[in-house]
Amino acid sequence: MSEVETITYPIERLQEFSTRVFLHFGVPEDDARLAAEVLASSDLRGIDSHGVARLHCYFDMLSLGRINPKPELKILRESASTATVDGDNGLGLVVGPKANEIAMDKAGEAGTGWVSVSNTNHYGIAGYYPLKALEKDLIGWSMTNTTKLVAPLWGAERMLGTNPIAIAFPGKEEPPIVIDMATCAAAYGKIEIAKRKGEKLPEGWAVDSEGHHTDDPEAMIEGGGLLPLGSNRERGGHKGYGLALMVDVLCCVLSGANWGPYAPPFAVRQYVPEKQVGKGIGHFFGAMRIDAFIDPDEFKMQIDAYRRELLATKPAPGTNGPLVPGDPEREAEAIRSKEGIPLVMPVVEELRDISKQIGIPLE
Repeated sequence: MSEVETITYPIERLQEFSTRVFLHFGVPEDDARLAAEVLASSDLRGIDSHGVARLHCYFDMLSLGRINPKPELKILRESASTATVDGDNGLGLVVGPKANEIAMDKAGEAGTGWVSVSNTNHYGIAGYYPLKALEKDLIGWSMTNTTKLVAPLWGAERMLGTNPIAIAFPGKEEPPIVIDMATCAAAYGKIEIAKRKGEKLPEGWAVDSEGHHTDDPEAMIEGGGLLPLGSNRERGGHKGYGLALMVDVLCCVLSGANWGPYAPPFAVRQYVPEKQVGKGIGHFFGAMRIDAFIDPDEFKMQIDAYRRELLATKPAPGTNGPLVPGDPEREAEAIRSKEGIPLVMPVVEELRDISKQIGIPLE
């Protein structure tokens, strides 16, 4: 297969383009820049499926009036360390960071903070939010439900979202440990990227509309489903399935959002559920002040020691040894912040389409 054509853009150009797109729809400037920052963090960290590759989806939803460009967040219920927030159908890229701030503020006062959010939309990469907690010397948590894309274990139709979970632990002298993962075998964005590149899917990622395993991204997209993390029972698929359910409960049942198959779509062409059991999709954020549990320096030194032990593990044959979660993304950020963001041509064409429609230059 021939090499996929890409064009590299400076992150600053992509971030400014995204900001101006959001401003076009009446998103307030601070919110527009915040939303663009979340997308940029994904591109910088090498998570190509959730950066500007998603911008046309936001563009479509805003064009159709399906997302409120000027949401007013409302706290429905709260205690010293918890809150339930209604996102007023705003951009998840705006609602998410603001709800995360509430969790971090509560942690600053009470030791921990936990916020469940309803009536919101796609919030970018889950890892963005614990990274912001690290900036305040906190342990951060983040999770969200998504449009149904995943078949439950032994099921042959979509019932769950990709439902990612992220958590980050600060180190003292070493980089932090940052865990950011979907609860399915692969994120839907990776299926889209495989389709754009003309690549086959690895075994265990997806089933077709009949429930048969498939390596064809088109077969998954057109009526098939992703598999839970672990894929089948023998490989631990029940564990990914259980984690996805957990995310749905914390993000949706706890907040009043739509769980499971009732989550509204993010992309315009996706199936719209005939009924709702709540409002929008849901997020869940947590923040923990380390000194509420243990001396912060002691904690961080132990994280440093843990990281060093992992990296000193005897390598498996044919490998360089274990990676520490978050390291590939951190290394990608170091490279891409200097060299730019490589975008495959289908993503470039989508951005050019936005540029043509609303007259905001990309090149």
